[in-house]
Amino acid sequence: MDEFNASKPIYQQLADRINRQIVSKELKAGEKLPSIREMGIKYNVNPNTIQRTYSELEREGILETKRGQGTFVTEQEERLVQQRENLKNEQILTFVQVMQEMGFSSYEIISGLQDHLRKFDKGDE
Repeated sequence: MDEFNASKPIYQQLADRINRQIVSKELKAGEKLPSIREMGIKYNVNPNTIQRTYSELEREGILETKRGQGTFVTEQEERLVQQRENLKNEQILTFVQVMQEMGFSSYEIISGLQDHLRKFDKGDE
């Protein structure tokens, strides 16, 4: 997925992707990320954009840069657990707001979600 949404800055979209990779354990605590140049080539974006992405995630405590070694996912497990919870809450909030804007009641949202999850769970068997 190398396409970007024009309504949100590319560096934020890249940060979201990295966060999702960390939350899903595709990227693990302590794992080294590609260099800024490699990421720029991979996503066909300016290295300055990648630098901004890495800096933003470092500011949030998700990534750590080790001088001369590169950029790594933090090994602070509590920070990663907190980030997972934050991302879950953001997604739920967005979902609920959209559903309420469409006029669904809390009961309808919960009922619809339960129905969907039941179908989803049956598909996993």
